[in-house]
Amino acid sequence: MRDLLRQRTSLKEEIEILLNNQVKMEAEASAKYLAMASWCDRNGFKNSAKYFLKQSDEERGHMLKIFNYIMTVGGTAVSPEVAAVKQEFATFRSVFEAALQSEIAVTQSINRIVTQSRREEDYGTENFLQWFVNEQIEEEDNARRAIELFDVIGEEGTGQYFIDKAIVKIGSEH
Repeated sequence: MRDLLRQRTSLKEEIEILLNNQVKMEAEASAKYLAMASWCDRNGFKNSAKYFLKQSDEERGHMLKIFNYIMTVGGTAVSPEVAAVKQEFATFRSVFEAALQSEIAVTQSINRIVTQSRREEDYGTENFLQWFVNEQIEEEDNARRAIELFDVIGEEGTGQYFIDKAIVKIGSEH
């Protein structure tokens, strides 16, 4: 049966596995952003909580985009299991540092799939992934800009309050 299904798609098994792994990574990123939103909310950073809720929603959208692509090209899309995510963070800044680390990991993963797609001459998948390549440039830039606020504004006194207020502007001009 599996051989028959494999004949119905040009999607190579290795690429399908990588794409399903990316689906899982996007689902995990969405869950991480939910935890970050909750932490920010509990600690009085309401704007940052909204920012992370929006990020969570975007990551879920990315997950669905890849999931649908796998189905469209005749592959087997796998609903991802998400392991427990970190719920606590040491500092306000560390939440944003974790977000940047997550975005960099996603970028590296997308790049690996693009490289493998090119190697396998799967130009449809390579073309599909170009949207994600461009999206990750923006995602990393937003994450770096958020961290820069901590350096520019400073966390002393009312600094964290002003950082939380400034977060809403990040990504809104794209």
